[in-house]
Amino acid sequence: MSRKSKKDQEQIKEQDVEMEKSLEQEEVDQTAELEKKIAELEEKVAKDKDDYIRLMAEFENFRRRTSQEKLELVSMASVDTIKGLLPVLDDCERALAVLKDSNDSEAAKEGTELIYHKLIAYLQSKGLAVIEAKDQVFDTDLHEAVAQFPVPEEDKKGKVFDVVQTGYTLNGKVIRFAKVVVGI
Repeated sequence: MSRKSKKDQEQIKEQDVEMEKSLEQEEVDQTAELEKKIAELEEKVAKDKDDYIRLMAEFENFRRRTSQEKLELVSMASVDTIKGLLPVLDDCERALAVLKDSNDSEAAKEGTELIYHKLIAYLQSKGLAVIEAKDQVFDTDLHEAVAQFPVPEEDKKGKVFDVVQTGYTLNGKVIRFAKVVVGI
């Protein structure tokens, strides 16, 4: 029995060794499989994070763009309104020029000046500015030449000699060019 039992013990030991090797191999396989799954999950998390960051950046750009568009829409609405008031402003200036040279009552002159100053003050509060043109160097970004006039002085050549119609800017943008006579 001792022989058999030695043989049995050896078989049991061999089986134990084989079982341990098999268990070790299973552990190695499971570890490799888990590491592969971890790598896949990390890759998926990195991709999802990148997608999230891109989506947030896209949303921020969208938000900025829409708020800019809203500001431009409001600005453009005021441009049309103010452009419509410019002929009224021109008429007030003409009325003041005529009243200045006439013998009409002082009340008419003062009333017209009061209306003109209120209108110009209101428009200036909305961003309207007069383009100063007289005696300035002719600039095609601000002026529109309607005529040329010969001038004897060399320093007045290329400069605005007279303003036919006042030009205006609204918040830095030209809404009406100054119509001018240029000295040549």
